[in-house]
Amino acid sequence: MNPRLNRLFAADGRCFDVAVDHGFFGEGSFLTGIEDMERTVATLVEAGPDAIQLSPGQASLLQGVPGPGKPALVLRTDVANLYGGSPPSRLFSQVVEAAVERAIVLDAACTVVNLFLLPGEPELHEQCIRNVSALRAACDPVAMPLMVEPLAMRPGEGGYSVDGDVEKIVPLVRQAAELGADVIKADPTDDPEDYPRVVQAAGTRPVLVRGGGRVSDDEILRRTAAITASVNSPRSASIFARSRGRSTGLVSKSSQPASTARSRSPAMACAVSAMTGIARVAGAALIRRVASQPSTTGRFMSMRISAGTSACAIRTPSAPSTAMTT
Repeated sequence: MNPRLNRLFAADGRCFDVAVDHGFFGEGSFLTGIEDMERTVATLVEAGPDAIQLSPGQASLLQGVPGPGKPALVLRTDVANLYGGSPPSRLFSQVVEAAVERAIVLDAACTVVNLFLLPGEPELHEQCIRNVSALRAACDPVAMPLMVEPLAMRPGEGGYSVDGDVEKIVPLVRQAAELGADVIKADPTDDPEDYPRVVQAAGTRPVLVRGGGRVSDDEILRRTAAITASVNSPRSASIFARSRGRSTGLVSKSSQPASTARSRSPAMACAVSAMTGIARVAGAALIRRVASQPSTTGRFMSMRISAGTSACAIRTPSAPSTAMTT
């Protein structure tokens, strides 16, 4: 078990990870609501998620907070130029220099890198494979965990957007696992009933469910409940039962600090994509509850923060068919 992952995942085996690394990508529309990063990070620290995802240049805002109780740092290692309404003709995904060394100096619990799949862009996918491979080789000697985000995307009127096609997501997640990811952060599928296939493709690795494309809070709550119900369904139980001999799709002792009872559940974890609006709310307001299953504590949900509003998961279990706001 990697000691750093014990800081990323809570004692109950769950992880609530808030990403505010959007300024790294040079897209102006991503900055709305998080212009003041010092205030943004302070708000999140007060809210108390398990982890905050930041770029190397902003990580000190979290790591400079005194005391042992602050959220763990997930360090973004790559910059890409495919976001925004008019992506350039030449796309890239570039890992920053000495990324793992910087993660060690900053006392990160985990590094994170993208694995993009875009139609007609094989060079970009090749870059990403090289990035993941190089980071895996650099992480191994110093026992630094590597999170991989397999992102299938499709072109549209406003640039590239999330592609929730399960037939694209599943092989990309499997590729991330084959390349050596310790944790996988994957988009929701268009049909929530298909999500157990994503968990299965990840093998023994914990899966963090991304917020997906920009939608309303109500849609995120609906999607959260639907994915939870899908993973807890008899259909998913049969999928995991067939894989149980290989520990495929389960929380394993190799990466997730869960109890023996929890290790028999699928390895899903909570991830929050904080797109906009964080800086305008107080930490005490970040108390939006997401559905969870009390009898299967290894399974978790996804939330996001949208413009002008806030959403934060708390780890109080409730019925998987409901998602309430308090």
